[in-house]
Amino acid sequence: MIRTRSLFRRTAVVAAAGTAALVLAACGGDGDDSSGHGGHGSNSASPAASASASQGQHNAADVAFAAGMIPHHRQAVEMADLAPERAQSAEVKKLAADIKKAQDPEIRTLSAWLTSWGEKVPAEGAMDHSMHGGESGGMMTMQEMDQLEKASGKAFDTAFMEMMIKHHEGAVEMAETAQADGAHGPAKKMAGQIITSQSAEIEQMNKLLGKD
Repeated sequence: MIRTRSLFRRTAVVAAAGTAALVLAACGGDGDDSSGHGGHGSNSASPAASASASQGQHNAADVAFAAGMIPHHRQAVEMADLAPERAQSAEVKKLAADIKKAQDPEIRTLSAWLTSWGEKVPAEGAMDHSMHGGESGGMMTMQEMDQLEKASGKAFDTAFMEMMIKHHEGAVEMAETAQADGAHGPAKKMAGQIITSQSAEIEQMNKLLGKD
């Protein structure tokens, strides 16, 4: 597995020199274990298809993941920033700190990817809640954010966790789509980390709310 991934990275580097097809052919039929959607790295792949896959490094699903997750993470950090002064529970304060610690660096990484791909990074404060359509991606409305900002003590703790569960569920769905449809290895890896960490936090918050 590790050897295959390493080979895939080297393949990407040499793609511009036109040797991608040869490298991919050398790795045999096990080259699709990290693609998540089959057949892609088999011996039957044409040289043109192999070179294209290597040169692409990312696709529309990767761009959508990065562009959507940046404002999503920013809102989670904004919510977490309210906890130190408003939360009553030590568990909620720690949870908020953990969320900020994890998501701030991911925002920087996602922004760097978009820049390297020649895509626009969503502007600060550009949380267009309508961009997520009817399903909202778990994003809070302005009214919900106002409600959270005005709450304190136990009421804040409850509202924060209920909202963050919904928020995390949206992020997990976005990450699952990125894993299924994306092509960029690091983005798919981050998506996996988001699924693991935020699913665990959802479980923790449900327990704290007495829902488990």
